[in-house]
Amino acid sequence: MTTPLVAVTMGDGAGVGPEVVVRALSGPEVRALCRPVVVGDLARLRDAARICGVDVELRAVAGPEDATFADGVIEVIDLGLLPAGLPYGELSAVAGDAAYQYVKAASELAVAGRVQAICTAPLNKEALHAGGHPYPGHTELLAELCGVDEVSMMLSTPTVKVIHVTTHIGLVDAIERIDVPLVERTIRRGHATMVGAGIENPRLGVCGINPHAGENGLFGRGEEETKIVPAVERVRADGIEAHGPLPADTAFFLASRGDYDLIVAMYHDQGHGPVKVLGLEAGVNITVGLPVIRTSVDHGTAFDIAGSGVADAGSMIEALRQAAALAPSPSGP
Repeated sequence: MTTPLVAVTMGDGAGVGPEVVVRALSGPEVRALCRPVVVGDLARLRDAARICGVDVELRAVAGPEDATFADGVIEVIDLGLLPAGLPYGELSAVAGDAAYQYVKAASELAVAGRVQAICTAPLNKEALHAGGHPYPGHTELLAELCGVDEVSMMLSTPTVKVIHVTTHIGLVDAIERIDVPLVERTIRRGHATMVGAGIENPRLGVCGINPHAGENGLFGRGEEETKIVPAVERVRADGIEAHGPLPADTAFFLASRGDYDLIVAMYHDQGHGPVKVLGLEAGVNITVGLPVIRTSVDHGTAFDIAGSGVADAGSMIEALRQAAALAPSPSGP
């Protein structure tokens, strides 16, 4: 079967994005899974290949239809937005704006059906804002570009997977925003994604908000009973195997030993902390609810090592692997 076309965004050019993209796409593993086309800056990617000591040809193409996917070649839709000599490891409004433009171009390709998935290298939120694009991150940016009102962030590692009810908002605001319909929609999105990944009847563990999931009302203000229990009951009535609310301090342990296929976290750090302890190097960020598949590395721009050639491409390879696994079959050759 023809492998899916994947638009790979270069991320912030001052960070490790160009290096992990070049490393990931230069090996045979990714080529066996998908047909990648980078959206970025050709000159910066060539510089990254030089820094990393990667022997690969980088070639400009007008679009994915023009790519040949030959061995030893990385094909790039070159937007040419970065100045020559842009310093590595330094915050740059120019690089922040360029990172936005890469994602915008990739989104347009995906919505038009010219690629089946997007895989993103990291951007820097401060640089993104300095470049005139005040989004909290990739998730919210992609939702707007794809015309979607609501999406969910899922983090995936070989050990545990977690989907978030809320993400990039303060903790007080998150607790206020959490309600029964939002929890229910998140559970359903997570369930559908796991089914799409080949798990016929996934088991979902739903975290509480308060310590010990409220301890039957002892902690908090009854949030578990009013915001989470009704959502769990609704999805269970439709045959979804969801359990909770569970104490968050044990839910991830239970998932890591195989009791649950997916954990539903209520807020950002509740889900991110355990995932990054259990599997940061192989972590993948998946945006759930878009009209296209989108995966990403689960690490940042790493300005402290950018330009040194030591960045590990393991998370990018895993992100591409999961993009290929989740993407629909291409309709064309």
